[in-house]
Amino acid sequence: MGPRERRFQRQFDALERMVPVLRGPMSTLRRDSWFPIRFPLALILIAGGFFAFMPVLGVWMLPLGLLLLAVDLPILRGPISVLMIRCRRRGRALLRRWRNR
Repeated sequence: MGPRERRFQRQFDALERMVPVLRGPMSTLRRDSWFPIRFPLALILIAGGFFAFMPVLGVWMLPLGLLLLAVDLPILRGPISVLMIRCRRRGRALLRRWRNR
């Protein structure tokens, strides 16, 4: 396992710690045997992210779909893990700023 793969796995673990409700479903979907379900689900979530104007569908679907797609496409693991790190840092900074008000 290379450094990109380890960083990607650490980001998934951090996401599971931040949102404990995701721990079960994400660990299940990350298994190799779930590829036939994971890949089409990732594509559906990405497509649904483009329909953000609809009530249930939204922008939240796009990053989740990219995360699931990165499990199967190693070329996406580096950029997606960097994006996850940046989003977590920005979220923490916004939370700190909000709490200090």
